[in-house]
Amino acid sequence: MVTRTSLVGRRTAQKFRQAAISAAGSLKIKLLLFCCFIFTLTLLANRAPSFLGCGQQSIPPLDRTSRKGYTLLINTWKRYDLLKQSISHYTSCPGLDSIHIVWSEPDPPSDSLVKFLNHIVKSNTKNDRYIELIFDINKEDSLNNRFKEIKNPMTDAVFSIDDDIIFPCSSVEFAFGVWQSAPDTMVGFVPRIHLINQLKENGNSYIYGGWWPVWWTGTYSMILSKASFFHIKYLHMYTNEMPASLLEYVKRNRNCEDIAMSFMVANATNAPPIWAKGNIFEIGSTGISSLGGHSKKRTECVNRFASLFGRMPLVPTNVKAIDSRGAWFW
Repeated sequence: MVTRTSLVGRRTAQKFRQAAISAAGSLKIKLLLFCCFIFTLTLLANRAPSFLGCGQQSIPPLDRTSRKGYTLLINTWKRYDLLKQSISHYTSCPGLDSIHIVWSEPDPPSDSLVKFLNHIVKSNTKNDRYIELIFDINKEDSLNNRFKEIKNPMTDAVFSIDDDIIFPCSSVEFAFGVWQSAPDTMVGFVPRIHLINQLKENGNSYIYGGWWPVWWTGTYSMILSKASFFHIKYLHMYTNEMPASLLEYVKRNRNCEDIAMSFMVANATNAPPIWAKGNIFEIGSTGISSLGGHSKKRTECVNRFASLFGRMPLVPTNVKAIDSRGAWFW
């Protein structure tokens, strides 16, 4: 026999259980919402630091006493306005320690040019920084001059650049940081690829691929030295250990010194280069690449160098270094 009292007790207990279940469910929902809020807040903080009022952090200043900066190795030829513009820009980059201008013109640089460039360097350097400015004068005109060994270098890192292109300091400093993580390889902004010539049955014939094959396949095997970081030791190797017949070929054909450097580094490391994302601004209008038959000559270089090295040392890769602080999707 069920009494009224026991029935009321059961109903009361049931209400308490339902209330407890409801409270637990509400707590779970609140906890889930709180976790979502924390996740969203963390994501916004990482993606847009200014959202929290703290601004994007800049790269900390480098120690100038332990060869941690880089040397700007700039190749130029009778384009003084471009040279001035490039020097003026790169002297504002925080990691720059030294500037070497590869000079292969028949006449030495004028006193007015030297004076003007020194003035630019002094005007743009701050916080008691010292940036070395040196003209590397060459007696003959050869593309091999851009990789001549530097005596008594200030840094281990070399940033090789042409005078007709400019990269923002933020891109340069990012690529420099990537190079510091892999100092034996080449790190740069202009990737290229070698392709196997499918029309040749032996598989030992290659085609030089420009930007479009790289863009289409996402694969590259070379970084052009017109905008790249590499170790100072490779200037010594290029000057003293590169086959004489290869150096003569580059000099005679006035082309492919950048491909030769990629071959040499790949042959020494058995590793691919690293493509770093960066914004490029072209300030010149002419160059070797604008001449007719450029790709055909480059293909000849790739095959000639593979023959001289006795193998194809270039290593294809799909890796691309991107600064996640400035990318929404990575």
